[in-house]
Amino acid sequence: MAAPKILVFAGSIRTGSFNARLAALAVKELALADVDVTRISLVDYPLPLYDADLEKASGAPENAVKLKRMFLAHRGIFIASPEYNASVTPLLKNTLDWVSRVREGNEVPLAAYKRRVFALGAASNGSLGGYRSLMALRQILELGCGATVLPEQVAVREAASAFEDDDTLRDERTMRALRTVLERLVETARQLSMTGGER
Repeated sequence: MAAPKILVFAGSIRTGSFNARLAALAVKELALADVDVTRISLVDYPLPLYDADLEKASGAPENAVKLKRMFLAHRGIFIASPEYNASVTPLLKNTLDWVSRVREGNEVPLAAYKRRVFALGAASNGSLGGYRSLMALRQILELGCGATVLPEQVAVREAASAFEDDDTLRDERTMRALRTVLERLVETARQLSMTGGER
């Protein structure tokens, strides 16, 4: 059986982003499992602010279509979400909104969010580790887009000092939490691959 395909990205393109570092660590851990892992950066998929008039006039931007197809090509998706004002970044929200609007041919609405599983992580310098962004992101994905999101998640607090020189996490409990999230992601993605993605 082919290895399940897992997509990984961060909701930040800031230089030195803690969540980009968390995404890189997730890729490193996933590489140890029997999966086909892809990491992307949203810097390579710039999008205008979502505008219904723009969408009506010219359709979804090319990068929204590319991201939607990228979602569809993977059974599992891990998102590392920074926290802005107790929520997700404008970059991440705008990306998810645009992807939700892309519909090609006879696809069902929100096709990019169906028949795949999402796993969430966050890293923040605060004491909650981006936990509030995880709650907001879960609401967007589950309630807004009808996605399946794992109940397990990981929040890395005091992120500036949370990573070792080899980019693993210093706190063993948090490192175990990340590994648990990724193991569940791989397991669920593999099950979806075996069943053709039926929910």
